[in-house]
Amino acid sequence: MKIGVMNHPAKPVYDEVISFGKARFDFVDLTIEGPNAVNIDPEKMRPILDRYHLAVTGHTDPCLPWAYPIKEVRDACLREFDRCAGIFSALGSKIMNIHPCYFSPPAMKNALVELNIQALKPIVETAASHGLTAVLENFKAPFDRVSTFKILLAEVPGLKLHLDFGHTNFGRSNHEDFCRQLGEHIRHVHFSDNRSNADHHMPLGVGNIDWKNAVDSLKATGYDETITLEVFCDDPVMLYRYLDLSRQLVLDLWGQ
Repeated sequence: MKIGVMNHPAKPVYDEVISFGKARFDFVDLTIEGPNAVNIDPEKMRPILDRYHLAVTGHTDPCLPWAYPIKEVRDACLREFDRCAGIFSALGSKIMNIHPCYFSPPAMKNALVELNIQALKPIVETAASHGLTAVLENFKAPFDRVSTFKILLAEVPGLKLHLDFGHTNFGRSNHEDFCRQLGEHIRHVHFSDNRSNADHHMPLGVGNIDWKNAVDSLKATGYDETITLEVFCDDPVMLYRYLDLSRQLVLDLWGQ
């Protein structure tokens, strides 16, 4: 099991990755999004990763309207995914995160899952062409439940699950349901805490998630791969204290 951290897109990306390396995390969950992490140069990033022995997982912009039912919009998003996949692959990543797309005309809201299925197929193929596995992240309805992901995983060959435990704390299906029913499909994990009513990205133990149960549920699936601490804080000193506490909690629970 490896523990990593996500860069904050509003902060200077190279400086932040250096800080992650100095804090001795295993990998960076590299998000490519604005304002300060849009144009990442692999030739500049690679020496930083090598210096601190950091691996990479790929994280894409959550605001891309990639399933919108206009071909030109989808094509533009697919080109952006292809660009991101090229960067992630050049940096040694094996996965590329995708967020559910909620953009659609009001009259097509009931077709949202089908729109996502249609648009995901070429995205997954694009990721695979770069040697990456595309992983879809659970979030808000209708992408907050096991039943929806069973359909997606069955209909989109090669797609896998990115399980965000913070999101399961305010979604329809909880982390136990996802782990028990879809554990074999999990390829990446996000840990952050909240109080069940919003995505607060708090340090572990500050909200109301039962982290012993969460870790036990994940371990029961046989999962032993990447866990991102998706914890944010404006104060850089406190951020690393929160990250250290969260990392130690995961390590302690994982070893029990």
